[in-house]
This record gives sequence, structure tokens and C-alpha cells, in this order.
Amino acid sequence: MRIKTCLVFSFILFSAPMLNLIQAQELGLQLYSLREQMKLDVEQYHEIINQWGIKFIEGGDTYGMSDKKYKSLLDKHDLQLVSVGGSYEEMRDDPQAVIDKAKFFGARYIVTFWIPHTSGEFGENEAKEAVEVFNRAGKLVKDAGLTYCYHPHGYEFKPYGQGTLFDYMLDNAQHFDFEMDVFWVKMGGGDPLAILKAHPDKFPLLHLKDRKPGTPGSSDGTGDVETNVVLGKGDIDVAGIIAHAKASGTEFLIIEDESSRSVVQIPQSVYFIQTEMEK
Repeated sequence: MRIKTCLVFSFILFSAPMLNLIQAQELGLQLYSLREQMKLDVEQYHEIINQWGIKFIEGGDTYGMSDKKYKSLLDKHDLQLVSVGGSYEEMRDDPQAVIDKAKFFGARYIVTFWIPHTSGEFGENEAKEAVEVFNRAGKLVKDAGLTYCYHPHGYEFKPYGQGTLFDYMLDNAQHFDFEMDVFWVKMGGGDPLAILKAHPDKFPLLHLKDRKPGTPGSSDGTGDVETNVVLGKGDIDVAGIIAHAKASGTEFLIIEDESSRSVVQIPQSVYFIQTEMEK
């Protein structure tokens, strides 16, 4: 579903006074949330992000522009990339190129979002190889003054030893941290808040998204994106997660809404975060 420009701006104008309260230094947006909208007008939707009261973004795509031109666009709309994506292959084969890109944009984090594997067959070998790749690349990233994170997608929660494969990854992460996507952790059968409490220093970044009640879980990293709902309206304890993030010093709460309703839902999620942050 694509939202017409006039509707987008009318919603923004109605919501703007409410959204100006947000503590922007703690709030971000994953640009994948606007992947369809960016096909229509890249500059317009970056302007809209600013009007939502969001100053920090997580990306990886420059939408066909050179790095220099895209950075100029970000500067124009007072937006700062806090993290850039680095694919598994890039971080395995040429992490320095991703480090250079992150530094060019002034990003403090590099995030890998997926470990290549045959669907449904992520296992011990894949987890151990990934940990080796991430520790090796993470050491280079750390030496460059940045932080490297892995973003789980739920397939890491298969049983392993006395816990799960994700427990193995957490226990063996020497030079990398994690960006928890609370939706995908829940989808994989994990308890996002319990994991955050057990490992308070491992998650400097959080992807906040909520899940429609009754949504079935999955063990392969797939699911219906239309089950993404406004924060606080689903079956994930987002309020508890935000409270823990405040106490533990999580640096960025990054909204990601993969649904076709993202343009309407994101400002409501911004307001929910602000309300919880003020408690």
C-alpha cells in the first residue's frame, strides 16, 4: 500500500507538535522501513523522517547516489547515519572497505543482518564459522574506533548444548556486539527482555518493532511483515524493553516497521517511545 503525498504531509502536520518532544539522541529509524517509499522520492522521504523528529538513521543504501551526494542529502535534512550495513561477505572478505564507508558517513556502528545458509538449516557449523568471521572483522572495526554488531533473525534460536545457538554466539563474541531485533528474537522463540537482562553489555543497538497478537513464530528467519504493528499494540513487552534500555544505557532505540503501513505507524511508534522514556 502506497500513501499519497498529500496524506503523508497532512499526517505529519497533525502530529508534529507531539513529535517534537522526542529525545532524538536516543531514537533512530532503520531505512528499510521506507524501502517502497524511497522508490518514489528519496529526498521527500528523508525530509519526512526529519519532520517526524528523528535525527538518526540506520542504512546501507545510497539510492543510486554517490556517497558524497548522499551525505550531502543527509546533511541537508539534518540526518546522521549511526550505523551502516556490512554484508557477511563484505565483512569476511573486505571489512576495511565497510570501515572506510562508515567513517566517511560518521557512523559509529557497522551491522551485519544475515548469515548465509540454506533456509531452515542454520546449525552448529554455520554459527561457529560466523563467530570466527565476526570476531576477525570485529577486531579490525574495534581498532578503527567503531563497533561491530550482528543482528539476529530468529534462526539462531535452535537448541544447542544447554541452550541455543544464539547462546553460543553470545558466549563467544569477543570483538563484536549485537543489535537485537526484538520482533525476530520473539519469532525465533527467544525472550527479548530476558536476554537483554542476562547480557546487559552486549546490545548497544535495539530494533524496536511489535508483533500482532496470535502471530505464529518461525525458526527460519521469515515471517509476514504485515504483522508489524504500532509499538505497544502487540504481544512483545516493548515498554519493559525500553525501561531496561534506559537503565542499561542502550545507545539507540531504532524503529523498524516492515509493514505496508509504516508511514502511518512510525509516528505513532515515536510517540509511544517518548511516552515510555518520560516515565
